[in-house]
Amino acid sequence: MRKRLLGMAVAMVALAGAVHAEDKKVTIGVSIPAADHGWTSGVVFHAERVAKLLMQEHPGLNVIVKTSPDAATQANAVQDLETQGIDALVILPSDPDPLVNAIKEVKSNGKFVALVDRAPSVNDDTVRDLYVAGNNPALGEVAGKYIAEKTPEAEVVIIRGLPIPIDQQRQDGFDKGIAGSKVKVLDRQFGNWNRDDAFKVMQDYLTKYPKIDVVWCQDDDMAVGVLQAIEQAKRTDIQYVVAGAGSKDMIKKVMDGDKMIPVDVLYPPSMVATAMELTAANFYDQVPVRGTYILDATLVTKDNAKDFYFPDSPF
Repeated sequence: MRKRLLGMAVAMVALAGAVHAEDKKVTIGVSIPAADHGWTSGVVFHAERVAKLLMQEHPGLNVIVKTSPDAATQANAVQDLETQGIDALVILPSDPDPLVNAIKEVKSNGKFVALVDRAPSVNDDTVRDLYVAGNNPALGEVAGKYIAEKTPEAEVVIIRGLPIPIDQQRQDGFDKGIAGSKVKVLDRQFGNWNRDDAFKVMQDYLTKYPKIDVVWCQDDDMAVGVLQAIEQAKRTDIQYVVAGAGSKDMIKKVMDGDKMIPVDVLYPPSMVATAMELTAANFYDQVPVRGTYILDATLVTKDNAKDFYFPDSPF
């Protein structure tokens, strides 16, 4: 009898400890770019969705999500979050290097920092505790290898993103993917991860080059502009376009066997949700989450596209 009562007492103490842990007051600030195109719309969607889920799961948790249209505004948003007494910052920088001082200030004040996607030139423990990102070099390399294997003598035009570190990582990966092949790069210009800018760049390419076999653009949003420009010009020489991110519209094209979009490369905006969940786990589950978490750059084909198609997503 005494043993059973003792066991019940231990169980009650453990339960009380668990309840106390759930009631622990923690505030997580989430700073992300504004939804200025499809991928960042997905980031905002997943950040807001998971913020609600985490607060339901942990009654003592408060998650504050702030969106900013540019680096200067985001630096102010980070300072504002600090004044609200955050215990942790999850940040996907619009442009990492201009924001590195604001991030370091939070870190130097003893707060947990999770950096998402866009890393500054120096990405070590002076900047963050946790780094969650897609595999930027692999995003380019997977695309390059696919083109080199499918069309080994293709003449390719490239539409890059923004002149920031992850763009260069993707470009370097692409160059590695086509290394040793007879793939010829005709031109490389920035499309700013924007469908309208990509449309204009593609129009320029179509005027300059009478023959283009393949287009590689780093982003599914830009691919929308590219396809519009090709259709408008009525060009039939372009065999296909390879983009990346995994938007529902591009995945659907892959599923349907669209010859212009035979594949896509994953770079999911839900990575911000992964960072938020790991940050919450640091406080509530007492698990070691410090370090680097890199997601795969999966090649989406007609055979596996259904596994990555989410029709209810905004992106």
